[in-house]
Amino acid sequence: MSKKDTVNLINGEFNVRIAKILLFTLAALCTVTVAATEGKIAVVDFGKAIFGTEVAKARVKQAQGGSDFVALQAKYENTVADMKALKKEVESKGMTWSAEQTGDAQKKMEFLRADLELTTRKVQSEQKALQSGIVQELRPKAGEALQELIKEEGIVLLINADAVVTVASELDLTSKLTDRLNQKTK
Repeated sequence: MSKKDTVNLINGEFNVRIAKILLFTLAALCTVTVAATEGKIAVVDFGKAIFGTEVAKARVKQAQGGSDFVALQAKYENTVADMKALKKEVESKGMTWSAEQTGDAQKKMEFLRADLELTTRKVQSEQKALQSGIVQELRPKAGEALQELIKEEGIVLLINADAVVTVASELDLTSKLTDRLNQKTK
């Protein structure tokens, strides 16, 4: 097979791919157009709706006031303060230090970084567990509330907000879902 035949084959395959993409896009647009004429399209951010509720806010506030979280927060802040103090000391006195003093300062900074990373991972783990618990608690009622909104609003196509670049505010059901969920969890 000559070089020209290979280039023509590659160009042909590329053109077929482009045609398939265009055909798929056109089909998707037609589907959305049909859905729009038969009913309403809406967008929802399920997570934002759940975490916007009074119940979720109360759970977060309660967790942030808990002794474990306060202790982790204090450890994080103390470690950051220690790192800043050490950095300042190195910047002001480091030029006069011996090699041993410089090595000790580097070791101390590495230990502080490791402590900070561990504390950060613990905080993130606690936050993830809290978020998971909130979602698990509110998901059934949120699903029920969403189904009610879909029925009431005549929604035929519901799109996750993460999949949308921009949307008109009147098509976003997130705040309505949060309000409905607040009513259901009182």
